[in-house]
This record gives sequence, structure tokens and C-alpha cells, in this order.
Amino acid sequence: MRNTKAFKDAVAQTLSELAQRGVTVRPGTVADVIERNTRTVAERLGIQERSAWRYFDAAALAESIARQQQEFEDSSNASGAGQAPMPPLGNPELALILAGVPDMLAETGGDLYAVILNVAANAWMAGHIHGEDGCTGCEGSRGPAGHDWQTRMKAITAQAPDIDRWFDPQVWTEALIDSGFTVTRR
Repeated sequence: MRNTKAFKDAVAQTLSELAQRGVTVRPGTVADVIERNTRTVAERLGIQERSAWRYFDAAALAESIARQQQEFEDSSNASGAGQAPMPPLGNPELALILAGVPDMLAETGGDLYAVILNVAANAWMAGHIHGEDGCTGCEGSRGPAGHDWQTRMKAITAQAPDIDRWFDPQVWTEALIDSGFTVTRR
């Protein structure tokens, strides 16, 4: 299905409609939705997939995707859903995590999935440690001493006094290039 002209045109039309609405969605995601919807229409109507294209409407699909995205954003903002316990910008531990990305890319041979997984897990832990004094789920699980967050941040800063430089995109990009990798958009 994906190799047909109709499919490629449908993806291009939908992306264009989304752009007109100010919504950015990855082309692969749009392609997945179109493929799933076309197959569903064909199955429900008992017709061939190539005949299901007459029911395709790029504007209607783009409107549906835009509405769903807006509904998600509205519900997420109100309830805080989808917000990981991230450390604040300027947090030495977050800078340490950012500093490790170029090295991790080099160590994994460019396995971006492994790098993202590592960063996500470590950033979540850093955010959790940063905010765990107010984490009701963690009460009693840290032992009688708990965690001294200020001492932890001072220790990181003492080991790497210039750790703040990792919040400068230019420094990070230079380190990434030095590791032999770059990020380009196709």
C-alpha cells in the first residue's frame, strides 16, 4: 500500500493540511494513521484497499489529528499528565546527563535509541531525586536519613565546576561533532 501513488499523495496532502493548521506531525506517523484507516475502511465495507481511497479526505483527517492533539494538550496541561519529574534547567545533575550524550553515542556506535533511553531514565531519576522531598510515594522508602539533595548537587559541581557549560547548545553541538556524530533533518 505504501508504495502506491495514491498513498504518497494522501500523506503529502494530509501533511499540507496539518501545516495549514499549524500542527507538526512526523510524516511516518501520518502514514501509519492513513494506512490503518484505509485498511479499516476496506475491511468494514468488505472492499479492496485500492477502492477505499474514494473515502479518503485529507482535510478531514488533518482536522481530526489537529483536534486530538489539542485535546491531549489541554487535558495534559490541566492534570499534569505526561510531565516527567524533570530536574530544573541549571541543575548540575541534568548538565551531567547532557554531557554524557556525545560519549554515549560514540560508545554505542550511534545507537540513538540506547542513548535516548539512557538519557530519559537518568533525567527521570534526577528529577525524582530533586523533587522527592515532596514525593508522597517515596516517603519511608529512603531510610531515616533520606537524600540530601543540596549535598548531592554540591558534590557534582565540585567534581566538574564548569558543568553549567553543557546548557550552552554550541558547547553540546561541538562535543557531539567531536564524537563523530551529527544530527541532521531529512
